[in-house]
Formats: sequence, structure tokens, C-alpha cells
Amino acid sequence: MSEQPVIPPQAPTVARSGPPPMPQARSAPRAGPAPSLASTPPAGSASTARYPWYLRFSWILALVVGTLAYVATFVIMLLTRNPTILPTVLLVGAATIPLTVLLFAQSSKVGPLVPTRTVLVTVALGGLFGLCAAGLGETIAGLLLGKASILLVGVIEETAKLVVPLIVLGLAHRSTRGGGIVIGIAAGTGFAVLETMGYGFNALLSRSGGLGALDSTLILRGILVPAGHVAWTGAICAALWFLVETSHKPRGVLALAVAYVGAIVMHTAWDATTSGILHVLIGVISVGALLTLTILAHRAFVRRTLPPPGNGPAGIRPADGEYAAHSRR
Repeated sequence: MSEQPVIPPQAPTVARSGPPPMPQARSAPRAGPAPSLASTPPAGSASTARYPWYLRFSWILALVVGTLAYVATFVIMLLTRNPTILPTVLLVGAATIPLTVLLFAQSSKVGPLVPTRTVLVTVALGGLFGLCAAGLGETIAGLLLGKASILLVGVIEETAKLVVPLIVLGLAHRSTRGGGIVIGIAAGTGFAVLETMGYGFNALLSRSGGLGALDSTLILRGILVPAGHVAWTGAICAALWFLVETSHKPRGVLALAVAYVGAIVMHTAWDATTSGILHVLIGVISVGALLTLTILAHRAFVRRTLPPPGNGPAGIRPADGEYAAHSRR
């Protein structure tokens, strides 16, 4: 007979009173330190990222550094008699004040009005295309009309400078909303820098010219830049962006017509007369319009970026890849 396996007797189960034991929870992975209550904004308050002061006032740094760089390069060129420094002198002397005006218009207290890449592309392409198109148009007008073609210089140049801003408006309107003044100043800056470099080079090579004529030409045209191409193209583009964005189209059309015709009239009057009083009057009007439009653009950008108190989050448009104002309720 085969042996049967012996099964040990089991201990009787004893009923326990009370609720069944709870299963042990597995230990959760350790997390970082708990957020401090002080870092959490209280309900109903808005926290806004401020634009760094050194970026907001970068236009002052550009003016100071550009002026010092121009003096240094010009003196070194005189001492060394090295003509290879001439292009640097021309570029620094022609670009310092236009760049200062552009940075002033671009930098509001809450951030840049227009993405930086868009501004740089507008400066480069606007200057190159505007100068070449204007030079070709003025040459053709001179062949057809002779000395009377000076009356068309304002029309040709102000129209040529608008081509690149119109392309920017069509391709990047949403990211440049409210920044028409900056786009216009950028296009005018590129045009003014290249034109001033050309005038400086011509002054150097003229019979009665030389380094003294080069220096005076760069300084004079640099000082007059805010009253010329920069202001005129900035005003036209500010009106153009206003026309696209406003719901009152007749008002927008009127603003664009006034800005365009006004820029052409002032440009033509500046070129056609040698009256110092008229030049001063045109300069005051142009600089006043430039400052007014820039301040209005900054205020509108701040209102659009910062939420009104107690109204919850606002729709924020990041103005640059490195900075975006934001808010919480």
C-alpha cells in the first residue's frame, strides 16, 4: 500500500473585532521642497514680469558707445593714416543716431514693441531695396525732367522706403500689431545709414573735401536724421498699421493720406530750399510727430500688455522670444 501524505492541521482562524486593517500605501517618490506660500500670488493680485531697465534704456547706451566709437576710430585713422579704417568710420558715424532713435522707439517699459528679428530684417532689406530703387527712379527722372526732377525726389524716396514695410505688414502683421512706428523707423534707419555713408564718401573725394568734410558731413546728417527719413517713414507706417487695425476705416484712410502727403511735402521742401528757417520748421514738425507717435505707441502697447486691475488675465502677445509680459489672477 502506498503511503498517504500527512497534512499538518491548520490553526483555527480567530475572528477579529473592529474594521479590517487598511493596506499600507507605497511610499511616494521624494519630491522637491514644497512651494512657499510667500511665492504664490494671492487671489485677485496680478504679477507682471518687468522689462529689464538696461534693455529699456539701451538707446542711451547706443548713443554713448556709438559717439565714443566714432571719435576713437576717427582719431586712430588720423594718427595711423590707415585707409582701411575708413569704412568703419563711415558705418559708425552714419549708424549711431539712427540706431539710437530705433532703440528708443522699440523699447517700452514692458518690453519691445516688435520682435527683434523682424526689426533687423526690416533695417537690412529696407535700406538695401529702398536705396537701390530710389537711386534708379531718381536717375530715370533726371534723364526725363532734368533739374525739375528734384520735385519728384520726395515721391520716389518715400514710396521706395514703403515696399519692405508693406511686405512685413502682409507677412507678420500679428506679431507687429501696434508697432508700425517701429517698422517705419527701421526702414528709414537702413535707408538713412546707407545714404549718409554715400554722402560722407562723396565729401571725402570731392575737390574741396577731405577728412574735415567727411567729419562735418557725418555729424550734420547724423544730427538731422530724426528730422528726416526716420521720422517721415515712421509716421507713414504708423498710419498704415492704424488703417489695418482700426475699425474706423475712413479715419484710417485719412490718417494715411495726411502722413504720406505730409512726408512728401516736407521732403520736397527740404530738398528744394536752402532756407535755414524752413529747415528748422520742418525739423521741429518732424521730430514732434516722431516723439508723439512713439509715446502713443508705447502707451497702447502697455495697455494691451498689462491687464486692468481686477479684470482677470489679459491676452498677452509676446513681443520677443526672450521676453513676454504675463499676468495671473
